[in-house]
Amino acid sequence: MPRTRLHELADLGQSIWLDFINRDLLTTGKLQKWIDDGLRGMTSNPSIFNQVISQGTDYDAAILKLKEQGKSTFEIYDELTIKDIQDATDFFKPVYEKTDRLDGYVSLEINPQLAHDTEASIKEGRRLFKKVGRPNVMIKVPATDEGFPVIEELLAEGINVNVTLIFSRLQYERTVEAYLRGLERLSQIRHDLSDVRSVASVFVSRIDTSIDHTLRQKLTVAKSAEEKESLNQLLGKAAVANSTWIYTIAQDLFASERFQELVEKGAAVQRVLWGSTSTKDPQYRDVKYVEEMIARDTVNTVPEKTLKAFMDHGIVQETLRNDTTDAQHVFNQLAHFQINIDAVCLQLLKDGVLAFDKSFEELTRSIEDKAQKLCGQAR
Repeated sequence: MPRTRLHELADLGQSIWLDFINRDLLTTGKLQKWIDDGLRGMTSNPSIFNQVISQGTDYDAAILKLKEQGKSTFEIYDELTIKDIQDATDFFKPVYEKTDRLDGYVSLEINPQLAHDTEASIKEGRRLFKKVGRPNVMIKVPATDEGFPVIEELLAEGINVNVTLIFSRLQYERTVEAYLRGLERLSQIRHDLSDVRSVASVFVSRIDTSIDHTLRQKLTVAKSAEEKESLNQLLGKAAVANSTWIYTIAQDLFASERFQELVEKGAAVQRVLWGSTSTKDPQYRDVKYVEEMIARDTVNTVPEKTLKAFMDHGIVQETLRNDTTDAQHVFNQLAHFQINIDAVCLQLLKDGVLAFDKSFEELTRSIEDKAQKLCGQAR
């Protein structure tokens, strides 16, 4: 089998996961082809499911059948998504086994409408993990005040967790703390921790989208050529700088004596996962947030369009290292122009939680509308 850029990335210590799922991928052999080409996992979210269910017909027969069985809209959603996740995890099971549980995971998000209810989220995480019934599923939980206890509790029960919507360094540090606390609690019950895995999903491109917008506003009122040059030099730099800093924090935290005690019981590093890595600005290279985010012991989850672009013309070389010198310079320059990276990250988190909630509402509405339409046609 020919080697691809994904295999080359794996040699450098980075895994590529696909940030997309639909029934067509699962039933036509497309997903298996990607796996053969070196794809190592998959993530999903309400926005993705809304897109594939509302805009296509692949799910129509199942929606009609479930509606005629008297299932509620949520129950229909649950059955459709669980079936896709189960099928996808089965495709990735050989990857899971071949990589000794490093990769081969498929992520499923807890209902975003429960994001502010810790206890309800814990119960839902348990339910989803049990219902999927596959060892290589990860339950997605947002890195929020209400979410951190959920992360800890699920891990303490031996449930794999994908911590999502991480933007800031503080969020990342709290994520690792929840991971360590969860494993420490689990280690009190059993001595082998090797089958529990987690990733910390750091969102990337949205930071540049937000900060670049502010920089361009400042460019319109800049008074000197020097100021304009400084502003232009900052465009497209904040996201990678923020990610570099988080990656450096990760190296320190997982080299700690506290974590090494867990390693003795089989614990694995909670890898940083780069999310939101499609290029939003057409002025940037379409594989910018893949090429500039290549680092050892990380995952990059990309949409299919970005994956195809990288497979076609991406450059494979280690680009993100454990050195914050350049990142600190970017932060200092941003502060000079009254742009606070932490404040930007906090707003993006708030926006992200709301966006996922809205996507879930749109998804359930799409299912309800489609179910009614299909039932009407069937009469």
